[in-house]
Amino acid sequence: MNGPEPFLNLLDPPVYVVTAEADGARAGCLVGFGSQCSIRPVRFAVWLSPANHTYKVASRARALAVHLLPPDDAGRALAALFGGTSGDEVDKFARAAWRPGPAGVPVLADAAAWFAGAVVGRVEGGDHTAFLLDPIGDGPARPAPGAVLGLHDVTDLEPGHPA
Repeated sequence: MNGPEPFLNLLDPPVYVVTAEADGARAGCLVGFGSQCSIRPVRFAVWLSPANHTYKVASRARALAVHLLPPDDAGRALAALFGGTSGDEVDKFARAAWRPGPAGVPVLADAAAWFAGAVVGRVEGGDHTAFLLDPIGDGPARPAPGAVLGLHDVTDLEPGHPA
């Protein structure tokens, strides 16, 4: 068996920017792994790499925000900022419009849609950890369904931090 790569290459899931705030520190990163994982209660899981600066802040955070990006220049700019730079070296929030959201989590102004979720659990899985989120607030969705930045739209980005 050669693995699931041929199957996975057919997929084009959305990418997300996940943001966190803990003890006065803010962080955020571009994420390719996330999904609703429960119907009742509604739960969403987003996977972060322990090598990432955002993981360190998220591990101390009460809540995270998950943002969908529009497939326009603003969305690509956010993807490049949050996926192509490291919070170890750059204050990403000095370069992006944002405001405090539910539980103080940073909410990006140019996101196509977002929700905030209380962290209710974590699951280790390979080289990433799932943060299990219980939705606590959201903002209006601007684009039509399916009109968000996808994984194939950002494959040319050079990661700001190795996974």
